[in-house]
Amino acid sequence: MKQALVKLLEKSIQSGMEARRLPLVASPRIEVELTKDPGHGDYASNIAMILASQVKKNPREIAKILLEGISDRDGVLDKVEIAGPGFLNFFVREGGLTTLLDAVLRQGNRYGSSDLGKGRRVHVEFVSANPTGPLHIGHARGAVVGDVVANILAAVGYQVFREYYINDAGNQMNNLGKSVLLRYRELLGETAEFPEGCYRGDYIRDLASELLKRDGERHLGEDAAKVAPLFTDYAAGAILEGIKEDLRTFGVVFDLYFSERELYRDEGVEKLLRDLEEKGFIYREGEARWFRTTAFGDEKDRVVVRQNGAPTYFAADIAYHRNKFLRGFETVIDIWGADHHGYIPRMSAAVQALGHEKEALKIILVQLVNLLRDGKPAAMSTRSGEFVTLREVVDEVGRDAARYNFLMRRSDSHLDFDLELAKRQSNENPVYYVQYAHARICSILRMAAERGIAAPAAGEADASLLRLPEETDLIKAITRFPEVVEGAARTLEPHRLTFYLNDLAAIFHSYYNRNKVISEDGALTGARLFLVRSVLTVLKNALKMLGVSTPEKM
Repeated sequence: MKQALVKLLEKSIQSGMEARRLPLVASPRIEVELTKDPGHGDYASNIAMILASQVKKNPREIAKILLEGISDRDGVLDKVEIAGPGFLNFFVREGGLTTLLDAVLRQGNRYGSSDLGKGRRVHVEFVSANPTGPLHIGHARGAVVGDVVANILAAVGYQVFREYYINDAGNQMNNLGKSVLLRYRELLGETAEFPEGCYRGDYIRDLASELLKRDGERHLGEDAAKVAPLFTDYAAGAILEGIKEDLRTFGVVFDLYFSERELYRDEGVEKLLRDLEEKGFIYREGEARWFRTTAFGDEKDRVVVRQNGAPTYFAADIAYHRNKFLRGFETVIDIWGADHHGYIPRMSAAVQALGHEKEALKIILVQLVNLLRDGKPAAMSTRSGEFVTLREVVDEVGRDAARYNFLMRRSDSHLDFDLELAKRQSNENPVYYVQYAHARICSILRMAAERGIAAPAAGEADASLLRLPEETDLIKAITRFPEVVEGAARTLEPHRLTFYLNDLAAIFHSYYNRNKVISEDGALTGARLFLVRSVLTVLKNALKMLGVSTPEKM
């Protein structure tokens, strides 16, 4: 409905300009919102006030011009009123919303999709954990946020590319190899002391055992410095394969796993730094090199090459983002842990120095997850060392519950994840509540089929019979779905879908508990089957975007 009203207003603005009743101005983005007070109509827009500020006129005068230009050929509106300083309030006629239900069934699995992105190429990088150990629940939240953001952007017409950046260069990888080598020697009877920075989880011992089984004792007498790279490569490869498998189990698949080492091939990072130095973005102080990030609003300049000649992580990140844009992506989206908040200004500066608009880089921050069991901090046994892994959570609560619960709050808000609640098959568990709505409608349709009642196709039902307030609420919720998807895409806020689904499921369950869908009244039965099929379509499409299954029986 919002989209229909936006189109009416767009046409009204255009006709006002053509008739020279409105000055020729760039038409602003039109916002139409549901009203909280029925006395103010069903929907309202402040577009007249926005236009008035541009053309320096009284907003009520602008509202009057827009009102006179609205042509409601489909007859969905009862009236439009001007209120307050210049709001336009839209009153939908009784039964007017039902005409929009046909679009739901006609579009089917495309309902909720749009061409907002117009095929523009978007790069989404997420997870990107160092291959030094298994993924933990913090990575899990970033994984599902990134995956669903990508799904939503694809649904609204963007070409989306999913990528995992493998941090496989640098000191942490050296420490990984050293850790496995020490465990390998320990397994062969040597006493090993682990220096600070080495990894101690049981998975390190497992890797050492696997390598011992493969290669035997032949590395025991070899020089540590020479053999360490072999241990590093073996461990990193094995851990990365485990990460890929865990992500597949979680429903997350990438188009590319990009190795940091590729950036250093043929002195790629060094050549880029020299180029930026020639352009004046990098300067030297002693042996160190600094990036002038303050020129783009950062609080201080940042080191890209240390005094000892070693490049910083920032240097590699500049090269990596240049690589993304060179591949033709118009927008680059990074999903980071919230502890990287301070890193945003320098990365934004780098993107601008590379010749791109500030808005070409978008950062989504993901906050920490507090793991609970029946409301109390969870104590889970783990073989990974210091954290609860993604695999342990998915194995305990299942993929659907894990994905849905990680999306129950804004990504930049702390999240309490209760393991027992996630497993509970009751209305207290949001994912169960939503999936049960889907299964319930499937059951209704099966019952109708068993009784020889065919569910009407688009245009076949007498939707004007859907007059109950609960039916109107359901129809409003159904027709709001495309707006929710578009809003989630514009703001990169996937939690909007779970909020919406929770509301839709609540409205449906309430309606079902108070009203019979299948009754002796054939026409009313047809109308209600038409309604619940529309709800089913929305549930199916929304859950698919979330990567959550749609069971037909529960």
